[in-house]
This record gives sequence, structure tokens and C-alpha cells, in this order.
Amino acid sequence: MAQCQPLSVLRLSPHPSCRPSRSPALATLTTMERPSSFPTPASGPTAAPADGLHSAPTGCTRRQFLQWLGAGVLWVVTESGVHAQARSRGSRGDQLPLGARLHLGEDGSITVFCGKVECGQGARAEILQAAAEELRVPPHTVRALLADTHETPDDGITAGSRTTPSTLPQVRRAAAAAREWLCRVAARQWEIEPSVLTVENGQVRHPHQDLRFTYADAARLTARDPAWSSPAPENVTLTEPAHWQIMGHSLARPNASDIVTGAHRYPSDLRRPGMLYGAVLRPPAWGAQLESVDLQAAERAVPGVIAVREGEFVGVAAPTSAEARRALAALAETARWTEPANAPSSRTLDRHLRGQLEESPPGNPFRQIWETAAQRLRTTYHVAYVQHVPMETRAALAEWEGDRVTVALGTQNPFGCRRELARALDLPESNVRVVVPDFGGGFGGKHTAEAGMEAARLARAAGRPVLVHWTREEEFTWAYFRPAAVIDVEAALDTSGRIVCWHFLNLNSGRAALDTPYDIPHTHCRYIPARSPLRQGSYRALAATANHFARESAMDELAALAGADPLEFRLRHLPPGRLRTVLEEAARRFGWNERRPSTSPGVGRGLACGTEKGSYVAACVEVAVDTAAGRIEVRRICQVFECGAVVNPDNLRAQVEGCILMGLGPALWEEVRFANGRPANAALSRYRVPRLSDLPEIEVHLLNRPDLPPAGAGETPIVAVAPAIANAVARATGRRIRQMPIRWDATG
Repeated sequence: MAQCQPLSVLRLSPHPSCRPSRSPALATLTTMERPSSFPTPASGPTAAPADGLHSAPTGCTRRQFLQWLGAGVLWVVTESGVHAQARSRGSRGDQLPLGARLHLGEDGSITVFCGKVECGQGARAEILQAAAEELRVPPHTVRALLADTHETPDDGITAGSRTTPSTLPQVRRAAAAAREWLCRVAARQWEIEPSVLTVENGQVRHPHQDLRFTYADAARLTARDPAWSSPAPENVTLTEPAHWQIMGHSLARPNASDIVTGAHRYPSDLRRPGMLYGAVLRPPAWGAQLESVDLQAAERAVPGVIAVREGEFVGVAAPTSAEARRALAALAETARWTEPANAPSSRTLDRHLRGQLEESPPGNPFRQIWETAAQRLRTTYHVAYVQHVPMETRAALAEWEGDRVTVALGTQNPFGCRRELARALDLPESNVRVVVPDFGGGFGGKHTAEAGMEAARLARAAGRPVLVHWTREEEFTWAYFRPAAVIDVEAALDTSGRIVCWHFLNLNSGRAALDTPYDIPHTHCRYIPARSPLRQGSYRALAATANHFARESAMDELAALAGADPLEFRLRHLPPGRLRTVLEEAARRFGWNERRPSTSPGVGRGLACGTEKGSYVAACVEVAVDTAAGRIEVRRICQVFECGAVVNPDNLRAQVEGCILMGLGPALWEEVRFANGRPANAALSRYRVPRLSDLPEIEVHLLNRPDLPPAGAGETPIVAVAPAIANAVARATGRRIRQMPIRWDATG
């Protein structure tokens, strides 16, 4: 097996002056990029206006738009539209014409077009790195236009950790094809063979004469070369990781200074001339139906306010957000609702989910083996609904021009939201433009267009731009949640302490990371959907958080039955490979074998490992449990992560740190409580998220595998956090807690 290359270690410890008022979302989101910007030619490649949505000339054609980007010429124009929109749903990104992915400006600027979004995960920097690496240009000469459904290709939803393994190779192929094309053009100019030419620092040099040829020269001379109306050739040569000069190295996010100085405009910061602020009437409970409402009540409360009802949708638009809220409050007093009866409660969630399965759960197919085994385990793990808690709640600005609408919103799914908006507004998709400025966090929670539809409906009625910005209570109540889970596990050991059968049923939360990575002769893993009482959807790592929590907790319980050390027991069942490597490295870095179990009461250590989306993680933790006060303190986390070749070490480290911090919340505190069709803790004052004072000592060790293609890293590092903590709590107290969040109940 190829040798892993460890990268630098980061240790974080809480500062003595930390106060329990900041959430991990704040730490994660302070490094977001500013939105895709349309700078004027005079501003240079890296300059950008404060408002990333409306700085370009309105109504400009794509040709004018690209000329304005870099005084360049659009190479590919068709009667039916641009090649960026020629991609049909489901087609491969590497089938795009080069002109849909790249633009060369006569001023030397280079623009990459990509349908992915930037929501703090560092996609913008890595896309620039990928293009600059293959183009052989400095990164600061490249800019990225992201997530504009009228200007960028449909690269799919930004989810599933797919940008690095799927979109970056497409960008690299296009850039490499442009580099080879530049050499061919120069060779034709100089009447020599292209094979003797290379590109360095954005230019081709003649091997024997003092001649140079740049991308800017090529933009002027061969703007309509047929190569740019065709996809990258199949045999285009990509740079091997061993020869990376830009990829594989840390590159700061291009607009980081704007984030930390407040110059960046998030979707909720956008403003337009004559803009109104919208507010939407919400039901008093999930599933409640509107019977009647007096729209005139809004006008009586706030003269001149726009009040709209379209079916179940009722909203208002006013010159200020305070006036909109006042008008909405007047409307709410007149609204009459029918609420559903017998709404479930979070206290009875286990019974509800078991009673609402979409199919009968299968029995253990290894019942006879299980019943005759030397040691047996049968148990159930519970995982609560949780909220994503992005620092920026949902926000959207909509503006109409005739029967066309432009919607700027924070979403991970711009093209999906365009389809959603077109259906809701009864428009062809070509009449809907979705633009996504870099926004304040998604974590899988912003795949849908609710705020965009609300803003568009209000803007259409008002005839003016309208901004809708959800309150924190609205985000807690009406956004979707990470699915709850009930997971049944039956497993058994033979007389030698090896697992002989494994029966694992996930009820409701999903199949991500459902299968066990351990070497077990008889395994049966199933996911059974249930009719969820709450709206549920994607979350960071999806159901992999629940499945790893149950599996890694069960592995520790089995190790205890076998009388084995948890590390040794896992290694007993792991063949050589990437997961075993990260587990062994985490144990070594943590000092698992060197550290004797603490003799201090309530102190314990635990470990967990896992794999998802092509990457591998292992974590070791130390906790202290105050059993009298019911308090669990995580003192130290040591995590090792491997995702193939590392594209941007600093950005990768930030992703791992963010996952660890975010993972602490659902592990220890976060839970959506509800009853009678209403949330019981729809505010940060009642929904506990990690704070700076909760920050343990954190060690992050990255294993670089330049022999493997890069995989995504925005999700997998979270999956080992909760089970490692649960296992440490069990060793500290002798009591196994089989639920997330992990809470210590002094009464037992």
C-alpha cells in the first residue's frame, strides 16, 4: 500500500476568556467567501464590488456580459442561447463545450464558470486552484463565476461532498484542454511542433527565439476557434499530484478579507432601489389549514402595505421590515385555522416511527446463529431530529422584469430551485434566473426555494423588488430537519470473541453508511422508511451520523462482552486498508496504548472510526462526566482523516475542524422537541448549540494520499464524533447511553 503523507497538526484549546455566547456556526461561517461578482474591466481580476448581484449592467447579453468581465470576446454564441445552458439534465459536465466552462479576456483575465455554490466549504478557492493548476497561471489571475443559472453550467447540487471528486476534474479537464489548445495556436503562429512547447506562468515561450504567446494573445487572434465549441478531448493530460504546483498547497479564500471586515454582502444584505421587505403568515402548527383571513387588516395597520393571498400563501410587503412585521401581526389576529388532531410528540417518537413504517421490518435472517452464539447483543439506539442552525437563515431577493424574474437566494441547489420556482410561478424555466451569492452556511439544509418563492410572489404583486429574510424562529420551525432514527441491532460473538452475525435495521433516517465495514461472515443491514411526523431532509453526512453512532456504539458493547480492548477488537475485524490505517494512526497520535485508563472518577476515553463518500476517519476522545450535575465535558479530541490527495490543506483542515465542532452539538445537546404540532424549543435560547467555552483540545491529523484521487471532505469527519464520545462516557461511568444527544441522567 502506498505510504500516507501526514500533514501538519493543529491543536486548538479554549481561551480562558471564552464566554458561552458563540455557537460553532459562528466559527465555521466567519471564513465564507463573498458572492460571485461582476467587476468592471478597470477593476482587475481580483477586485469586486460590494454587491455581488446587481453590479453588472442590467439586461446585458452574454456577449456583453463576458466582454464586461474581461474585455474579451465570447467564442461560442448560438441562436438558441449559450452553451452554458446547453447541458441537459443528467448530462456529464465533461461534455460541455470549453466556452461554457472558461472565458479568456483580452486583458489577460480568465473566468471559470461553475454551477456549484460557496457556502463556507471553500469551493471557490479549490475551483480556482484546479483551473490555475492546469492552465499554468497564478491563481490570482483566475476568477470564478458560480451558481448563476443564466451564465453557468448546471453542475448539479452542491451536496454529497461531490464538488472535489466530480466537479474539480471537469474544471481541470477544460483548463488542461485550453492549455494544450494554447500550445497548438502558438505552434501554428511560429510554424513549429506543439509537442516542443509548454505553458509557464500563463505564457508559451518559443524554444529558440525570444517570442512569447499568452492567453490574452489567443483571445484576440482566435476567438472563434472551433475547439471552443467542443468538449475537452478524451485524451487531455491532467497534471499528476506529484507535480502539482498550485493544487496540493494552501490557498486562502479569495475574498476572506471581505468576510472578516464585513464588506461581503450575503443574500440577506442585498438591497435594490425601491425594494420592499416581505413577511409571511405562518400556520400556528404543522399541518394547519387556513380557513380565512382579512387582508384589509394589514392595510388598516400599515397604510400602503401590499397584502397577498395565493391559496395557502399569505404575505405582506412594506417599505421597512418593522412595518412588514406590524402588518403581518394584524393579519395574524384575523386568521382562522384548522389544526390536525392527535399530533405526535417527541416524547413518543420511538412508538410513532415504529407504527408508521412504510414496510414491515424483516426479521433476523441469522436467528439460529444468533441464538446459539457464545455471546449475544440485542439493543436499540435512538437519534433525535436536529436543526441545521446556519448562521444566516433563509433569505431571498426577487425582482421581476415583465414575465421574467431574477431571484437571489442562499441555496445549495440553484438549478433545482429554478425548476421549483418555475413550477410554483407557472413560468418556463428560461424565464427564471437564480443567482446565489456566497451565503452564510447550508450544511445540507438549503436545498429548497421556500424564501425565493415567497419573495417572488410578493414582488410580482407589488411590482417592486422584495426581500424575504426568515427569522430564527421561522428557520427552526419551517425548514426541514435531520431525520430522527430508531436503530435496532442484533449481533453475536463466537467463543474466540469474533463477531459471527450482524443484523442492523435503520428505521426512518436513511441508508448512508448503512453497511458495516467490518469483516463479519453474516451481515444483514436494512433501511426501512417511515412516515415522519416532521419535515425531514438532508444534513451534513445524512444518515451516516446515526448509522455510525449505532454501529460504533455496538462495537464497543461487543468488545465489552468479549473482554477486549475497543481498539484491539476493531482491528480484529478490520482487514488491511484505509480505514484500518486511520484508526491505527488516530490511536497512535492519541496515545491509546500508552495511556492507562484514568483512575480519576468520571474520566474516560473512547474511540470510533468510519467511512463515507470515499473518505476515512477515526477519532479518539477523552471526557469527564460530573454524574451529580449531569454534565459531560469533552476534554480532548484527536482525529485522523484521509480523503485521497489533498487539494488545499488549510481548507481541508478547516472542514475537519468544522465537522468536529458541529458534531459536538447533536452528540451532547441538540434535539428538536415538539408536541401538539409545534416545536417546543424554536430559539437559540432553548436549543443548545456548542459554545466557545465547550471547545476541547482538538488535534487534526490529515493523511495525504497523492496516489489516490481527491474525495470530498465536508461531511465524513462528523460521523466519528458522537460515537467516540458515547464510548468514552460508557467507560467513564460504566453506563451505556444509547441515544443522541448523549445526556447523563443522575437518577439512572
